[in-house]
Order: sequence, then C-alpha cells, then structure tokens
Amino acid sequence: MAGRIKKGDTVFVISGKDKGREGKILKVYPRSERALVEGVSLRKRHRRPRRSGEKGSIVSMPTALAASKLLPKCPHCQKAVRVGFKVAGGKRRVCKKCGGEF
Repeated sequence: MAGRIKKGDTVFVISGKDKGREGKILKVYPRSERALVEGVSLRKRHRRPRRSGEKGSIVSMPTALAASKLLPKCPHCQKAVRVGFKVAGGKRRVCKKCGGEF
C-alpha cells in the first residue's frame, strides 16, 4: 500500500461483490494492507440488548477490504487512477492519467 490510499480519499472498488461502487475511506490498516470504506462491503451484525428493556437488533457494519481492490479517485479528472509519487520538495501523490496532485 505504502501511502497509495489515505483516510478521507474517495475510492472505487475494482473487484469482488462490490465492484463498481465508490466510497470514502474511514480507516486504513497499513500492516494488513486493508481499508475500511464507507457503505461498501457491509456485513450484518446481531447485537444483543445492553440495558434492561432494550431490544436486540441487527446492524450493518462495513468490513475491511484489501487495498489491492481499491483505486483512488483523482480530484482533477474524476476517474479511478493509479498513483505515482513526486519527490521534489516533499513526497506527494500524483495522478498517472492527468498528472494532478492529490
């Protein structure tokens, strides 16, 4: 992953059951190379009641996706792009299609 995607980026899912969907990254797990994306890869979780009188419920929660399944959306050309890096004056992410910076 190495800085290719970051928290707050909008990403496209390029494979799997959610292929073609897009969402915002909520959290990144660099060690396992996974990311939590808002509204994508939802799983149902059964919650038991916590207080007396409260009912149990079924909650949809996002699960982490492999970073290899995600492509960031370029803020300039609005497409799913591969990311390059420019090192002049600090390391910055660059769109491989239009050359714009993230």
